[in-house]
Order: sequence, then structure tokens, then C-alpha cells
Amino acid sequence: MTDRAFDFRFFAFTVLFALIGLQPLDVRGQREAGRVVEFTVRAVPAGRLEPFRKSFRKYVNVFGVHVFATAKTPDSKVLHAATILAEYLDNDEDGKPDNSLVVEALASRDAFLMMTASDRGLDRIDPEEWRKEGFHCGQFQHAEETAPARGRFDASLEEVLHLITQHGYGNAYPRIFGDRKGTELAKCLDKARGGHFTRVPRRYPRTAWFTYDDRSCEYGCQTQEYIYWALTSLLGAQEAPERCEEISDEWRLCTPEAVKTRDPGIHALLVNPKYKFPRVLPDGAYREKSSGKKRRGS
Repeated sequence: MTDRAFDFRFFAFTVLFALIGLQPLDVRGQREAGRVVEFTVRAVPAGRLEPFRKSFRKYVNVFGVHVFATAKTPDSKVLHAATILAEYLDNDEDGKPDNSLVVEALASRDAFLMMTASDRGLDRIDPEEWRKEGFHCGQFQHAEETAPARGRFDASLEEVLHLITQHGYGNAYPRIFGDRKGTELAKCLDKARGGHFTRVPRRYPRTAWFTYDDRSCEYGCQTQEYIYWALTSLLGAQEAPERCEEISDEWRLCTPEAVKTRDPGIHALLVNPKYKFPRVLPDGAYREKSSGKKRRGS
């Protein structure tokens, strides 16, 4: 689906929402120029989403992508994650997804973000409840890492992006952003790690700038961690000196200029207008594009 004409893609995307019976956004009231869009937390709908109703009590829909949360997950955290999702998908904030192919890939696969009140909450959820019904494109996030206090880094910027890149970009452009050896993303990953490693090496080459050493993160997982670091660094999320130091054992290109000069391959993919990646970092407030946000990522 990567080379269809724009008009057909938009038509198919519109029909898709009608067929699956979902509204593009769950918002309260009409959207007004310059004002923050407020999402609505509601009960998990019956029907197609019935398998999720046992474990989750809260729900938000963002452009056909599901956000599920347990009863104990604070509404504020659910709404924050949904807002970050909307900002990534509609980065110019004109009310429409920037890349209809990516959103179609997510919505057609019933992609979902699932949230619990704490990290341990995932242990009490049985994924077979929905896997046996064909739901496989999910990402986990918990409330304690969502917009945390005391200046800690907001994990929503990572977990939500993983959902979008793996199940959205990876399926819309499988030869480019697929999470397997041989894709353009994977070729960039191999350069960033200093070689092709199917398993995490005991020690990365000294020339590597991406050195994630979690042995449970296999090759496909590594592609998603890598694109997260590259894109968020390009958008300025990692450039504060203390943050750059904090992540230095895993990622060394923490500024936009470093990504552009040291990793031109991934930079070229991320700024290519064909793919319409976000160009401004989500800030937790989904507004009209007239809000005057400073554009980055060029």
C-alpha cells in the first residue's frame, strides 16, 4: 500500500473508519481555533472490543487507534498518553493524520496502547483474552512512567512512538521500516551498532553510537529502540546536558546536529517528506496548528 495515489489512500482511509465503526477522535465538544482539544475517557465499547472489557475499564480512541486502561489508572494519565498519540499522528495539528497510510495500518490492525496503574499491573493481565480474537498489535505503558513528577522523563514519548513505528510505519512501508534484517531501517541500525548482531553482543565496537545491551531485546526490538532514539533526538527530546549524560551508555547522538552529521542514513529517512514523520516534539497539549509551535527536525 505504499505507492497508491493520494486521493485513493484518503478515500480508503475514510471508508476504513466507517467499516470498523470508530470515530477519528474522542473529544469533548467542537474543536475551536487555538484551543486545546480535550479527549474523553469512556467505558470500553462492547462488540469487537469485548475481549478487552475484562481487564480494562477505560478507553479513548485516537484516529482509530485504541487506548485501554485499567480501572485504577488515573484518567489524567490516560488522557496524557492519548494526547501524545494524537500529537505524533497529527503533528501539524490540523485535525487530520499527517500520514494516512500509517494511521490506516494502525487502525486496520486494531493497534492499541494498554495502560495499568503500575508496572506490576501487567502481571495481572492475560493477553490471551484478546490474542485469540486476533489482537496482536499492542504496546504497554504504565501510569507511573506517564508524565511523571520531579522532572523525570516522560515515557509516553517512547512507548507511544514504539506503537506507531512498529505497527504503523513498519506495516505501511515494510521494506523501509520493517523490523527485520535487510530493511532500510535495519541497515541504519547495523551501522549504528557497529555491525549486524542477531543477539546483543557482550561488548559493542568502539565506533558504535547505539549500544542497547538488554539481552531480552532481540533484533526486531532493537530496530524500534533505535528509531525512537534517533527521532526523539532529532526533535530535541534528549539534548539537555543531564539527559544526554543519563542515556550515554545506550545512545550517544543526543542532539539534532549529532544525528544529522553522525547518522546521515537515518536522518535522511526521518526528514524525507514522503514519510511525514513528526517534526515537533509532543508537549501534552493537542492544539490547532495556529498555536505557533516551533518546527524542528529539518
